[in-house]
Parts: sequence; structure tokens; C-alpha cells
Amino acid sequence: MILDDDPDGDWTAPGVFRCAPGVYRIPLPLPNDGLRAVNVYAVADGDGLTLVDAGWALAEARELLAKALAALDAGFPDVRQFLVTHVHRDHYTQAVVLRREFGMKVALGRGEESGLKIINSERADGTANQARLARAGAQELLRTLATMPPPPPDPAHWGYPDHWIEDGEEIVVGEGETSRRLLAVATPGHTRGHVVFADELAGLLFAGDHVLPRITPSLALEPDPTSSPLTAFLTSLELMRTRPDAALLPAHGPVGMRVHERVDQLIAHHAARLDASLTAVREGRSTAHEVAGALPWTRRETRLVDLDPFNAMLATLETASHLQVLVERGAVRVTEQDGIDYYTT
Repeated sequence: MILDDDPDGDWTAPGVFRCAPGVYRIPLPLPNDGLRAVNVYAVADGDGLTLVDAGWALAEARELLAKALAALDAGFPDVRQFLVTHVHRDHYTQAVVLRREFGMKVALGRGEESGLKIINSERADGTANQARLARAGAQELLRTLATMPPPPPDPAHWGYPDHWIEDGEEIVVGEGETSRRLLAVATPGHTRGHVVFADELAGLLFAGDHVLPRITPSLALEPDPTSSPLTAFLTSLELMRTRPDAALLPAHGPVGMRVHERVDQLIAHHAARLDASLTAVREGRSTAHEVAGALPWTRRETRLVDLDPFNAMLATLETASHLQVLVERGAVRVTEQDGIDYYTT
């Protein structure tokens, strides 16, 4: 059964939801309590389908995707290609696994090449994040995380794409009068190679994790982060603001918002976080971990000490990104001592 998408419904509920003519949202489950699902979008492609993002390579996700395709009178052999917004496992890995069996093409933003090379060759042991946490003064958190290392990446989930998507590339989906053109726009920040796909004629933006309706995306959780991920993210948001407005089709959360509306909210959110971070430094917090401890987290305004270790890591790394922007703007100074960055006004 195909239902019309309801912005007020449970966006994580399994099924197939029509969100525009020829475009269907398919929520697939994730194995955690925070993000419970990822939206995969099926786009009519002649007598087949193009999928934007793919989901995590999990048995349950595969089963639900198969059922969703069947509701569209299709199956895995009818998927012509995956257009993947970024390299995180909840977007990419199922594409790699299904390609091995069914031969569809997989495309990924060119900016993800260096990170994916690390994952494929060095198995991404988290060294980059550990180094960033050490500079943030989060030694106790590092010791806690060391007792609960994540499982190593499964090599079967991390092959290279068939095609690297370039910024500004136009991707034609379908043929003739029913075809649509998707413009790939590089939007680094969440990852260095994140891309969104704009269907300007239909007024749609397949936004991946760049613009999310209910949460702010994490920054630079990847093996090869940029030197200033928040600067990259804010620049990418400003780019979205200069482009034509569109209906937001996010990777996590319900449809129903407009891109410009949410971009304005995200820019305002980070402006407020920059102000709060600056205040914390003025009050005497000198490391990113100390500043993170002075700020509320999540929509519930949870204290850092009450977050689980993984989310405490995300909070600390995000705070470090805000402090880096304050350094770039000349609002604070940073000095390094014994491998830790200390901030003062």
C-alpha cells in the first residue's frame, strides 16, 4: 500500500509514502535509540527506480526495503542506481551490499574519497576523533570510550562507488518527457563530501543530513575531517539560502518544511551556540570539554555528564568546532599546552 505522506504522522513508521509525483519516501530502521530511522527516497526512473540513499546494511532494513519496492511493483533488480548523499553507514552500506548481488550503480560525492580510502585501507579505527577529543581536554571520556570500542568496519560494506559525483553535476533520471534532472550540490560540514540533490523544476531538495527538520546534524564524524567543519557547514547553509527555495526531503525526520525556513533556524541555532560558547570561555572554562559541560544538549537540554559516552563525544567535538570558529573570528585566542587546546578571551 502506498500512502500520501503525512508531516504530522510518525515519520519512522515502515511503509511507502508518496511525497511528490514519482517520488516516494521509504523509512528504514536504525539500530539505536537516537536516530530510529533513515529515509530512502525512490524516484521513478523510466521502467525502474533511482534511490537516494540506501540505509544501513541490516537484515531488517533489507527486508523492509524489499517490501517497499514490491509495493511500487518493483524489486532490487529494478533499482538502476543509488545516489548517496554521504558516506555514513546508515546511508551508504546497504548500497554496497546490494550492488554486489544485483549490479546497480552506486554514486557518492567526490569529497568523500579521502575518508572512504581510510575506511577501506586502515579500517577506520577512530584515530581522528580520539586525537580531537585529546585536544579538547576530554581525557576521562577517552578512557571511558576505550572500554567500549566499536566493532571494526565490515569490509563487505565499504567498497568504492562506481561514480564520484562532482559539485554542480547534473544527473538525469528517466527518459523523455518523464525525466527529471537532479543537480548535485556539494554541502560539506556534516561530512567533507556531503552532497544534496536539487530537483529545481519540481521544487524538491533531497537534503540528506545537511538540512534536518528536527535536529542539527553532527559535524565531521568521519576519519578525515576538515580543519573547521562548522565553518564549512555554515557556508553550505548560506549556499542553500541563496538557492531557490524548495520542499525539504530530509534523511531523518518528516517532510513538510521548506528549505529556507529550516536553514534560517539552523543558522540562528549555531549563532546562539557560538554566543553561549563565548560566554562559557569568559566565565573561565578553558577547554572544549569544559565549555561543552557548561552548555545544555539535545532538545531536552540535558547536561553533558548525563549524556551517554557516544553523545558526549559528539557534544565535545561540536563544541570544539564552535570554538574554532570563534578563534577564526578573533573572539577568543587558543594556545596549546601538553597536547590540549586552551581558550581565553
